[in-house]
Amino acid sequence: MAKLEFDQLLEAGAHFGHLKRKWNPAMSPYIFMERNGIHIIDLYKTIAKTEEAAAALKQIAKAGKKILFVATKKQAKPVIEEKAQSINMPYVIERWPGGMLTNFPTIRKAVKKMSNIDKMIKDGTFDTLSKREKLQITRQRAKLEKMLGSIQDLTRLPSALFVVDVMKEQIAVKEANKLGIPVFGIVDTNSDPNDIDFVIPANDDAAKAVDMILGYLCEAIKEGLDERKIEKADANAAEDQEEEGAVPRRERKSKAAKRERVKKEDKDAINASVVSKYAKDADVEE
Repeated sequence: MAKLEFDQLLEAGAHFGHLKRKWNPAMSPYIFMERNGIHIIDLYKTIAKTEEAAAALKQIAKAGKKILFVATKKQAKPVIEEKAQSINMPYVIERWPGGMLTNFPTIRKAVKKMSNIDKMIKDGTFDTLSKREKLQITRQRAKLEKMLGSIQDLTRLPSALFVVDVMKEQIAVKEANKLGIPVFGIVDTNSDPNDIDFVIPANDDAAKAVDMILGYLCEAIKEGLDERKIEKADANAAEDQEEEGAVPRRERKSKAAKRERVKKEDKDAINASVVSKYAKDADVEE
């Protein structure tokens, strides 16, 4: 996996923070300096923190767990959609539905409703409805698709949350914190990093910087998924070998038992023959 380069992040504008008057003092460990009233983020710490987050996300993916990506700001929406789809992970780029994590069963019911509408269309039930009912159902399906289509395959709570702009997505962060779900986030100088488990200090308004960081993280996740596939394939191959090896052992055992039985039968036949001979000799002497 290619490493993040300082010069590339610098060119992407990942080092630009917010105005000094808008800063959050909790971000001071990640600020390198102030220039023209704007805080400059320490990109060496950005690289270190991104690598740390990538290692953690890789292990989560390797364990076969889901990571939910969240970004509803204009600059990050297309990036999140593209990267999450490339690794088959759920994402939210429209308005965050309140209670999506803390009231997950209700969200699943809404997703199931969408599936039921699709079933109606397939089995022909939809065609029997009136024109007005069809229009209402079609609109409802489109609304559900827009809000929840990207999390249709999320059948259980995610094991991690990745957020771009933790201030804008503070409701999602609070819900994850309440449930003990680890939060990964690109955090700018105006945000509070205390609620984020894996802080990546960077400019969350620069689409190019977000794309670069997300690309690196998604590459790590993909590696984790690939390693999981290899391990599963190896485990299945080992099971097949064990099953194949068990059959010859049983065959060898049965063959050995057969040989013992034949030996015993032969011995009994020889003994019978000897007894019969002695019996004949005894009759002759008499």
